[in-house]
Amino acid sequence: KMKSATFEIGFAPGDLNLTNKQILNWLENSAHIVTKYYDRFPVKNVKILIVPNNGQGIQGGQTFGYRGAAIRLFVGKNSSEVHLKRDWVAIHEMIHLALPQVKLKHYWLAEGLAVYVESIARVQAGQLNEQQIWADFMRDMPKGLPGEYDKGLDYTPTWGRRYWGGAMFCLLADIEIRKQTNNKKGLQHALKAIISNGGNYEKHWPIEKILKTADQATGTNVLSSLYKKMHNAPTKPDLDALWSKLGISKSKDKIIIDDNAPLSPIRKAIITKDGTA
Repeated sequence: KMKSATFEIGFAPGDLNLTNKQILNWLENSAHIVTKYYDRFPVKNVKILIVPNNGQGIQGGQTFGYRGAAIRLFVGKNSSEVHLKRDWVAIHEMIHLALPQVKLKHYWLAEGLAVYVESIARVQAGQLNEQQIWADFMRDMPKGLPGEYDKGLDYTPTWGRRYWGGAMFCLLADIEIRKQTNNKKGLQHALKAIISNGGNYEKHWPIEKILKTADQATGTNVLSSLYKKMHNAPTKPDLDALWSKLGISKSKDKIIIDDNAPLSPIRKAIITKDGTA
């Protein structure tokens, strides 16, 4: 099912301890994880520029859609193979390619999706285990909850709301789609439909078109109605109750998974390879 894409890799001036082959393997593995999630790579051609920086590790990235898809990745010159194996940045940026460009006030959807999908895709590909992503979600998702002066996701452009508020929107949508379809469909099915209907980062779509296209694939109205609820008003889901229903709890520093919890079949389906139970 994997549809191939063409990658043009360029290197900005500067020294790297890593070999070109190591860099290419890292990018190939990242692309493979994204392809596995979407059943295809989001665009037919992408240019990737590697920019050496001081220090170590993958230090960030940017995605562009103007005149074709392009990604810039900043790599510390003292990075090792270990940094590449642990990296999530390349996957995050490649996931951006799977969503049409949106207005600035909707960046929470683009960033939230990249945070959420990157975590799920890495578990599906065997790069992370289930405990790790739920531990991360339990720790970080509260950063996405609305604060005192919140005006909803479209009108509160803080870092926490943009990244983790967006990821929380994705998790709530995923669970609700699964509830409404007897766990046969989830957010993954909805997102694949955007690409198969010609949507990617090289296009500009209104958010309503994105959500409607995604909703049609699941036969629900979940994304459009959740957007209506959360875009211009503070919505504060009870995350502790949600973790408990999903069968996730924390004891000291350990994540405990309970397969008898009411939503545990949904939790399992979210992280299964094709997103079905």
